[in-house]
Amino acid sequence: MAAAWVDRVGQIMHRVIATALAAASLATCLGGCSSWSLDSLKSGATMVDIRLESSPPGAEAKTSLGPGCKTPCSVEVPAPDTSFSVAFSMDKFLPETVQVQVTHNTGAFNSAPPYVFDPNPVVAGLQPAPPPPKPARHHHPRKPRAAKTAAAPAAVPASDSAFPVPNAAPH
Repeated sequence: MAAAWVDRVGQIMHRVIATALAAASLATCLGGCSSWSLDSLKSGATMVDIRLESSPPGAEAKTSLGPGCKTPCSVEVPAPDTSFSVAFSMDKFLPETVQVQVTHNTGAFNSAPPYVFDPNPVVAGLQPAPPPPKPARHHHPRKPRAAKTAAAPAAVPASDSAFPVPNAAPH
Protein backbone atom coordinates (compact mmCIF):
# COMPACT_ATOMS: atom_id res chain seq x y z
CA MET A 1 0.00 0.00 0.00
CA ALA A 2 2.85 2.39 0.77
CA ALA A 3 4.38 1.75 -2.66
CA ALA A 4 1.06 2.55 -4.40
CA TRP A 5 0.77 5.75 -2.39
CA VAL A 6 4.32 6.86 -3.36
CA ASP A 7 3.60 6.04 -6.98
CA ARG A 8 0.38 8.10 -6.90
CA VAL A 9 2.16 11.09 -5.32
CA GLY A 10 4.83 10.87 -8.04
CA GLN A 11 2.16 11.01 -10.76
CA ILE A 12 0.51 14.02 -9.16
CA MET A 13 3.84 15.84 -8.77
CA HIS A 14 4.67 15.13 -12.41
CA ARG A 15 1.36 16.72 -13.52
CA VAL A 16 1.83 19.71 -11.22
CA ILE A 17 5.35 20.36 -12.55
CA ALA A 18 4.27 19.96 -16.21
CA THR A 19 1.33 22.32 -15.68
CA ALA A 20 3.53 24.87 -13.91
CA LEU A 21 6.10 24.82 -16.73
CA ALA A 22 3.41 25.23 -19.38
CA ALA A 23 1.86 28.13 -17.49
CA ALA A 24 5.24 29.82 -17.01
CA SER A 25 6.05 29.42 -20.70
CA LEU A 26 2.67 30.85 -21.71
CA ALA A 27 3.00 33.77 -19.26
CA THR A 28 6.49 34.58 -20.56
CA CYS A 29 5.33 34.58 -24.16
CA LEU A 30 2.20 36.61 -23.45
CA GLY A 31 4.28 39.21 -21.68
CA GLY A 32 7.07 39.43 -24.24
CA CYS A 33 5.82 38.08 -27.55
CA SER A 34 4.58 40.63 -30.04
CA SER A 35 2.04 38.19 -31.43
CA TRP A 36 0.81 34.90 -30.14
CA SER A 37 -1.87 32.60 -31.44
CA LEU A 38 -3.05 29.07 -31.16
CA ASP A 39 -1.42 28.44 -34.55
CA SER A 40 1.88 28.10 -32.74
CA LEU A 41 0.52 25.03 -31.00
CA LYS A 42 -0.33 23.28 -34.28
CA SER A 43 2.12 20.80 -35.72
CA GLY A 44 4.10 21.80 -38.82
CA ALA A 45 3.10 20.91 -42.35
CA THR A 46 2.98 17.20 -43.06
CA MET A 47 6.02 16.19 -45.08
CA VAL A 48 6.02 13.25 -47.49
CA ASP A 49 8.83 11.52 -49.38
CA ILE A 50 8.78 11.01 -53.12
CA ARG A 51 11.28 9.01 -55.16
CA LEU A 52 12.77 10.61 -58.32
CA GLU A 53 14.64 8.62 -60.99
CA SER A 54 15.89 9.19 -64.51
CA SER A 55 17.29 7.22 -67.40
CA PRO A 56 20.19 7.89 -67.62
CA PRO A 57 20.79 8.61 -63.93
CA GLY A 58 22.43 11.85 -62.82
CA ALA A 59 19.79 14.33 -63.97
CA GLU A 60 18.85 17.37 -61.90
CA ALA A 61 15.24 16.94 -60.76
CA LYS A 62 13.26 19.84 -59.26
CA THR A 63 9.69 19.65 -58.02
CA SER A 64 7.23 22.49 -58.56
CA LEU A 65 6.84 22.37 -54.76
CA GLY A 66 10.45 23.54 -54.32
CA PRO A 67 12.82 20.73 -53.31
CA GLY A 68 15.04 19.00 -55.83
CA CYS A 69 17.96 16.57 -56.05
CA LYS A 70 20.22 14.66 -58.44
CA THR A 71 18.70 11.35 -59.58
CA PRO A 72 18.25 8.71 -58.30
CA CYS A 73 17.10 10.26 -55.04
CA SER A 74 14.22 10.96 -52.68
CA VAL A 75 12.97 14.37 -51.66
CA GLU A 76 10.79 15.40 -48.78
CA VAL A 77 8.03 17.76 -49.88
CA PRO A 78 5.13 19.37 -48.05
CA ALA A 79 2.02 17.25 -48.52
CA PRO A 80 0.45 18.73 -51.65
CA ASP A 81 -3.24 19.55 -51.99
CA THR A 82 -3.19 19.13 -55.79
CA SER A 83 -1.04 17.62 -58.49
CA PHE A 84 2.46 18.95 -59.09
CA SER A 85 5.26 18.51 -61.60
CA VAL A 86 8.89 17.43 -61.60
CA ALA A 87 11.30 18.96 -64.14
CA PHE A 88 14.33 16.88 -65.15
CA SER A 89 17.39 18.33 -66.91
CA MET A 90 20.81 17.04 -67.85
CA ASP A 91 23.59 18.26 -70.16
CA LYS A 92 23.36 16.87 -73.70
CA PHE A 93 19.77 15.67 -73.09
CA LEU A 94 16.40 17.26 -73.80
CA PRO A 95 14.63 18.47 -70.62
CA GLU A 96 11.48 16.62 -69.55
CA THR A 97 8.66 17.47 -67.16
CA VAL A 98 6.54 14.76 -65.51
CA GLN A 99 3.13 15.54 -64.00
CA VAL A 100 2.39 13.83 -60.67
CA GLN A 101 -1.20 13.22 -59.62
CA VAL A 102 -1.98 13.31 -55.90
CA THR A 103 -4.76 11.27 -54.35
CA HIS A 104 -5.82 11.87 -50.76
CA ASN A 105 -6.57 8.52 -49.15
CA THR A 106 -9.32 8.72 -46.56
CA GLY A 107 -9.16 5.06 -45.68
CA ALA A 108 -8.97 3.59 -42.20
CA PHE A 109 -6.15 4.57 -39.87
CA ASN A 110 -3.04 2.45 -40.62
CA SER A 111 -4.60 0.91 -43.77
CA ALA A 112 -2.82 3.02 -46.42
CA PRO A 113 -0.71 6.15 -46.69
CA PRO A 114 -2.75 9.37 -46.58
CA TYR A 115 -1.21 10.60 -49.88
CA VAL A 116 -0.77 8.47 -52.97
CA PHE A 117 1.38 9.72 -55.88
CA ASP A 118 0.96 8.58 -59.48
CA PRO A 119 3.53 7.82 -60.80
CA ASN A 120 5.60 6.67 -57.87
CA PRO A 121 8.54 6.64 -58.29
CA VAL A 122 8.58 9.56 -60.73
CA VAL A 123 10.76 8.46 -63.66
CA ALA A 124 11.94 10.48 -66.67
CA GLY A 125 13.38 8.85 -69.78
CA LEU A 126 15.64 11.61 -71.10
CA GLN A 127 16.27 11.72 -74.86
CA PRO A 128 19.66 12.79 -76.25
CA ALA A 129 19.70 16.33 -77.56
CA PRO A 130 20.29 16.67 -81.30
CA PRO A 131 23.74 17.90 -82.25
CA PRO A 132 23.98 21.66 -82.60
CA PRO A 133 23.51 22.88 -86.17
CA LYS A 134 26.67 23.44 -88.15
CA PRO A 135 27.50 27.09 -88.55
CA ALA A 136 26.24 28.45 -91.84
CA ARG A 137 28.97 28.93 -94.42
CA HIS A 138 28.95 32.37 -95.89
CA HIS A 139 28.69 32.03 -99.66
CA HIS A 140 30.59 34.72 -101.45
CA PRO A 141 29.42 35.13 -105.04
CA ARG A 142 32.17 34.54 -107.56
CA LYS A 143 33.39 37.33 -109.68
CA PRO A 144 32.56 36.72 -113.30
CA ARG A 145 35.56 35.59 -115.26
CA ALA A 146 36.66 37.64 -118.21
CA ALA A 147 35.39 35.98 -121.35
CA LYS A 148 38.11 34.57 -123.51
CA THR A 149 37.58 36.06 -126.91
CA ALA A 150 39.36 35.47 -130.17
CA ALA A 151 40.98 38.42 -131.76
CA ALA A 152 38.31 40.43 -133.42
CA PRO A 153 38.73 40.89 -137.15
CA ALA A 154 39.60 44.37 -138.15
CA ALA A 155 36.60 46.44 -138.72
CA VAL A 156 35.91 47.31 -142.33
CA PRO A 157 34.85 50.86 -142.59
CA ALA A 158 31.49 51.32 -144.00
CA SER A 159 31.60 53.91 -146.70
CA ASP A 160 28.07 55.00 -146.38
CA SER A 161 28.10 55.38 -142.57
CA ALA A 162 27.95 58.76 -141.02
CA PHE A 163 29.99 57.56 -138.09
CA PRO A 164 33.66 56.75 -138.35
CA VAL A 165 34.86 53.37 -137.14
CA PRO A 166 36.90 53.70 -133.94
CA ASN A 167 40.53 52.63 -134.08
CA ALA A 168 40.36 52.43 -137.82
CA ALA A 169 43.24 53.62 -139.87
CA PRO A 170 42.51 56.82 -141.73
CA HIS A 171 42.01 56.54 -145.50
